[in-house]
Amino acid sequence: MSSGLDPRKQTILRAVVVEYVAGAEPVGSEQLVQRYGLGVKSATVRNELAEMSELGYLEQPHTSAGRIPSDMGYRFFVDQLVVRSEVEEATQQKLRGAAEGGDVLEGLLRDTVRVLSRVTHLLGVATTVRDPGVTVRTAVVSALGPSQALMVLALSNGQVENRMLECPGGLTLTDLGMVNESLARASLDKTLKSLVKAKTPPFSGTPAAEKLMGVLWNHIRTIAREGSRGLLVTEGEEFMLAQPEFQRDVASLQMLLHELADSDVLYDALAPGEAVREVTIGRENRVAPMQRLSVIRHSFFVGGTEAGVIALVGPTRMSYDKGMPLVAFTAQALSESLTRYLGR
Repeated sequence: MSSGLDPRKQTILRAVVVEYVAGAEPVGSEQLVQRYGLGVKSATVRNELAEMSELGYLEQPHTSAGRIPSDMGYRFFVDQLVVRSEVEEATQQKLRGAAEGGDVLEGLLRDTVRVLSRVTHLLGVATTVRDPGVTVRTAVVSALGPSQALMVLALSNGQVENRMLECPGGLTLTDLGMVNESLARASLDKTLKSLVKAKTPPFSGTPAAEKLMGVLWNHIRTIAREGSRGLLVTEGEEFMLAQPEFQRDVASLQMLLHELADSDVLYDALAPGEAVREVTIGRENRVAPMQRLSVIRHSFFVGGTEAGVIALVGPTRMSYDKGMPLVAFTAQALSESLTRYLGR
């Protein structure tokens, strides 16, 4: 189906997007004539802007204002007009360094997302795939002193969970050894899904050892429940609050960011799948709280298995030409690093 945009209209649309992304102010015909070699007078450009508004590609905030791109205009720009920027070498090094620097999955993702957010001044997000097949590779508890212990749980997807515990009074090193043996028998190679509602395994030992085993198992069930939902890592909320279009309603945006971080809304919005576009704009997003925003996403992998999604979230007025190659590069760096670490 024809877009209704001839080459001149497409040139004007691209110019409006570029100007609005840079300045966060409606774009007028005089501004376009002065900055772009359009070869026509401002009156002609005004007519073109009016026609493009009628077609749905532009919007006019109020009668005397210039134009801003609509969701439809951004979509045409992303699909037909965007020229992806090259990722600068310095930025590549920062992203590769972050993707290599973490010693466990969550740390690696957080470091990577933090760099991506700071480079773009947008909200950086990473999620891991909800995988009911994730299993426990290591489960061990170690004494840190007479009253404290540390439980370490390593999972097959590279995630490592640590929990500080209060030791029951009278616990001995012999008790600790028996607890570790029972913990290993009950949890190693078990899926998180199977552990979510698993009962504390039968254990015969001293009262202190039995009490510790009960505490450990409660932590394991909690970790299993959280792990089966997948990780959600966000960085850069402060950059969202600084965006000009959100400054008029900072309190509302703060509530939205808290909701996104504390619920499944953001996770579901970034859920991977073949039908999900690389870029979703405004009302294209499936969940209502996200419809004020745009998302650039890319899946990352462990070997040939999809492991999660890395994304940028921001206002629809974002720099798609820079953001798209950045997210793609970051996903590639993560995939290479995770594949080396996890050996799959």
